Parts: sequence; C-alpha cells; structure tokens
Amino acid sequence: MIAKEKTKIYRVIDANLNRLREGLRVVEEVMRMVLDNKELSLELKTLRGELQVAIDLIPEQQLLLESRESGDDVGRDSSTKTEQTRSDLNAIFTANIKRSQEACRVLEEFSKSLGGNSSTAFKELRFKIYELEKKLKQKPFKG
Repeated sequence: MIAKEKTKIYRVIDANLNRLREGLRVVEEVMRMVLDNKELSLELKTLRGELQVAIDLIPEQQLLLESRESGDDVGRDSSTKTEQTRSDLNAIFTANIKRSQEACRVLEEFSKSLGGNSSTAFKELRFKIYELEKKLKQKPFKG
C-alpha cells in the first residue's frame, strides 16, 4: 500500500472512531439521564470499553491522529435539514444508534486493509449494537 493511500485509510478510520465514540456516548446519556436505566447505561459503558479493545487491535495507532485533517474536511460544514433538528428524545436516540452502527461498518471495511484482527472486532461490535438497539427501543421514553 502506498503511503498516501495509507494516510487516507487512517483518516477515515480516525473520523469514524470519533463518530462511533460520540454516538455511543449520546445513547449512553439517554439511557442514564433520560430513562434513568442503570442496567442499560452500564451496558453501554461496557460496550464503549469493548470499543477500546477493538481500537487497541489497530496497527500503527499513531497514524490515526497524524492522518487527521478536520480543518480540511470537505464535509465539515455540510449537513442536511434532518441533522439540524431532532423532534424528540427518540429521534436523538435513533440518530445516534444508527450513527454508531454505520461507523462500525465503515471501521470494519477500512480496517481490513490494515491486517490484524481489528476488522473482526468492529464487526462483532456492530452486531452487539444491533442487539442493543432492539433492547433499548423496547424502553419507553419519558415526556
């Protein structure tokens, strides 16, 4: 793999790791602060710990930060109308659980080119998030 391509791959991985962390954190806050559900908020906290295990499997991790180009991201200032509004707590939850699932899929695909076991770890994490979504969707939102 050429150096420029490798940098691009690490840039995509870095952006999606950030997206995944942020999405899971928002969902955890909904469970903790909105639903007051200790069990599910702990499950999300555990899932974030499993994410760190998957991250630790990424080779040459120093390239993640080195490849970051947030200021030059062509998508930085673009957003859709639906991204600018959330009609209720369920919409906040749904947007962030879906964001987390999508980021996991991107991480799974792009980390395949790096070798190692990180791709498998992201795949396993993605399926855990699918199951968690089902479990969380069964909890009614307050007010």
